[in-house]
Amino acid sequence: ILCENDALIDDDYLLCTDVDLGKIRADRRKLRSFSDCASADAETGNVRRIKLYAPLTNRQTRDDAGALYPLRKLPFVPQTKAKRTERCLDIFEMQVAGLVGRLSVAAQKVVVGVSGGLDSTLALLVCVQAMKKLHRPVTNVIGVTMPCFGTTSRTYNNSVALMKALGVTFREINIKDACLQHFKDIGHDEAVHDITYENVQARERTQVLMDVANGDNALVCGTGDLSELALGWCTYNADHMSMYGVNAGVPKTLVRHIVQYVADTCGNDTLRDVLVDILDTPVSPELLPPTRNGEIAQKSEDSVGPYNLQDFFLYYLVDHGFAPEKVLRLADIAYGDEFDHATLKKWLRSYCRRLFSQQFKRSCLQDGPTLNGFSFSPRTGFLMPSDGSDALYLASVDALK
Repeated sequence: ILCENDALIDDDYLLCTDVDLGKIRADRRKLRSFSDCASADAETGNVRRIKLYAPLTNRQTRDDAGALYPLRKLPFVPQTKAKRTERCLDIFEMQVAGLVGRLSVAAQKVVVGVSGGLDSTLALLVCVQAMKKLHRPVTNVIGVTMPCFGTTSRTYNNSVALMKALGVTFREINIKDACLQHFKDIGHDEAVHDITYENVQARERTQVLMDVANGDNALVCGTGDLSELALGWCTYNADHMSMYGVNAGVPKTLVRHIVQYVADTCGNDTLRDVLVDILDTPVSPELLPPTRNGEIAQKSEDSVGPYNLQDFFLYYLVDHGFAPEKVLRLADIAYGDEFDHATLKKWLRSYCRRLFSQQFKRSCLQDGPTLNGFSFSPRTGFLMPSDGSDALYLASVDALK
């Protein structure tokens, strides 16, 4: 439904909206039902073809082009509270069901790194619910917090409080000494806060989780979400890798709403307070030292752009395959009250560049549930060569006025 009127109609009127033929084509590419039905009906002659004659070139150059388009800033998030609650519950239950299926055949326990951030929080909540579904003790969930150079007291305290509120097995493994030793081994100056400095920590975290899982005959649950996979915002062979990724199909904007849903419905004041504070914490990989005030210095959105925009681009550029010029036009309409045209163009260009350059990380992803009808799985979802060129996309963006 693109547009509807619920009011009483007592006179003739016109109900107008924009129809996006590109979105229809994208849906038909993804959904087999149309082609299956068309093939079946073609044999009986029940298919009626209607030719549409529209001055598309003139239409696209008008200032009001797309003014009636049913456009949302957060395309993955339903607009009404009732529908948001329904979507959050559905996605959460599908995440749990996917993990239940894996644990039923692979392991009795699950290990998850808990940072005090949104993604690891959602992954931990899914793991706890999966154990309950399997009628196993929640202590079979092993939560590991790994303080290091970038850990703040806020995220550390939230991670500890979260695990205690959920009743999982709690482990704290400080990885500072291990990282410092590795700096010495490879001849890296610990005072140089470059990509090596960051990735040493990320890979040490994953090594710890994998080895803890081996020792407990457990499965490592990944925490990375769909938005991060699109941008490659993860360290190769570190948080990029796990034994099952429960968040792999959930965009960042929806992760926030699911955690909020759990906070609103958990019936545990202590757990709710922790979840609310986690929701208020800036998203960060916490790989750089905090500020002098002990606050998070490294914020993800400063590097890769606002997550609202990222998911907007994910929905229209990647999921629907729209051309960059169309995506920017839609972004202008949706976000014109928040960002100027130059800012939107800058982040769209950055998104296109990272989408192509980071495909090598998505080519070897672990299993995870497909949610929202889209997946970056190299087996069943997003098929793209790792050496694909971004030249055409970047040229298209650069040519836009």
